[in-house]
Amino acid sequence: EVQLVESGGGLVQAGGSLRLSCVVSGFTVDEYILGWVRQAPGKEREGVSCTSNYDGSTYYADSVKGRFIVSTNNAKDTVYLQINNVKPEDTATYYCTARWRESDNPWEPCWGDYWGKGTLVTVSS
Repeated sequence: EVQLVESGGGLVQAGGSLRLSCVVSGFTVDEYILGWVRQAPGKEREGVSCTSNYDGSTYYADSVKGRFIVSTNNAKDTVYLQINNVKPEDTATYYCTARWRESDNPWEPCWGDYWGKGTLVTVSS
């Protein structure tokens, strides 16, 4: 059974930092891109950042470059999102995603074949 379980969300003050984690299981992690998509209230989902377990490449949305850092553990079964200098516009539900390297699904940045249930990040100004 495929599972993606996020943690680390919560309330944070603008300018602060937090780290999201997502533990994945149920598939061969070496063949996947792991990442994060967020959805702010009233807005469409946005691919934030992701990293490829098979070639090490990474992607960052322009809106988060320089502030967000995506990484994985040595086992490549946990993906992290370090969020620095948080801004009120970072308020959103953050979903962990996993996309197979040969997926037939249309490509959208960091969209996954599998999705977690999401973790809410709320930034106070």
